Amino acid sequence: MSMMASVQICRRFSPLVARPAIYSANSSFLSSLSFASSSLSIMPIRLRCRASVHSVRAASTMGDTITDANMDAVQRRLMFDDECILVDENDRVVGHDTKYNCHLMEKIESENLLHRAFSVFLFNSNYELLLQQRSATKVTFPLVWTNTCCSHPLYRESELIEENALGVRNAAQRKLLDELGIPAEDVPVDEFTTLGRILYKAPSDGRWGEHELDYLLFIVRDVGMRPNPDEVADVKYVNREQLKEILRKANAGEDGIKLSPWFRLVVENFLFKWWDHVEKGTLMEAADMKTIHKLA
Repeated sequence: MSMMASVQICRRFSPLVARPAIYSANSSFLSSLSFASSSLSIMPIRLRCRASVHSVRAASTMGDTITDANMDAVQRRLMFDDECILVDENDRVVGHDTKYNCHLMEKIESENLLHRAFSVFLFNSNYELLLQQRSATKVTFPLVWTNTCCSHPLYRESELIEENALGVRNAAQRKLLDELGIPAEDVPVDEFTTLGRILYKAPSDGRWGEHELDYLLFIVRDVGMRPNPDEVADVKYVNREQLKEILRKANAGEDGIKLSPWFRLVVENFLFKWWDHVEKGTLMEAADMKTIHKLA
C-alpha cells in the first residue's frame, strides 16, 4: 500500500470534532460531523492501525451487501454510516468499525468483534415500563419485543466520554429521539442511572447477530412520544404482572410473541429486583459499575 493510501485510510479513523447537530423525528439519523485536519499526528498508533484494518475489511464487504434486496434502504444506510465503538472484554476501547461488520456473525466469530451498546429502561410516574416492538425492517431481531430503546454509542467525541458513562448517556438521549420521538428535554442525560453492564453474544439468524458489552440505563420520566416507523412497530407500557404474562407467552410460543435476547437476559437476572428500587427511589443502591456480567 502506498504512503498516500495509508494516510487516507488512517485519516478516516482520526478522532472526531463534534459540531452542533439538529435532530428531528424524521431526520435524526443524520449527524453533522467533521474530521480534525490535524488529528492524524496525535492519534494513538495502536488504535489507528487496528482501525485501518477494519476500514479495509468494511470496504471489501460493501460491494457484496449494498445490493442486498432484503435490506431496507434506511437500515442499509445506517449499517454503513454508523461506526460502532469496538471494546475488549474489560470495556477498553480498541478501535471502531461499521455497524454492518459488527453485526455479521461471521466476523463476530472469526474476529471476536465486540462493540459497546446500551439498553434504556424508561418508567413512567406509575412505574410502568415502556416496551417497544422492533420494526419489521430491522436487520437484527425484527418484530421482537424489547426494552424501551436498545442501540450503540457511536465513534464520535460526545459519545466516547468515559466519565460517569456520559458518552453512553448522550447516545441514549439521541436514540430515544431517533427511535421514539422523545424530545431531549424529556430525558435529560443527568436523569439516567447507569445500573450495570452485561456482555453477551446472540445470533439473530444465520447471517446477523449481536456481540455486545451493554450498559443498562434506567430513567423514570413521563415523556412525549412519536415513534419512528423505520425503527419501531409498536409500543406499550406494562406493569410487572403484564410483563410476566408477556414472558410466559414468549416462553410458550403463544401469539407469536418473541423477546430480544438482551432483554430476556436482563429480565431473568436483574429486572424485577431493580423494579423494587425504581418504586422506592433507591436505584443508586442497586448500581454496580465495577462488574461486567458475562451472560449466556
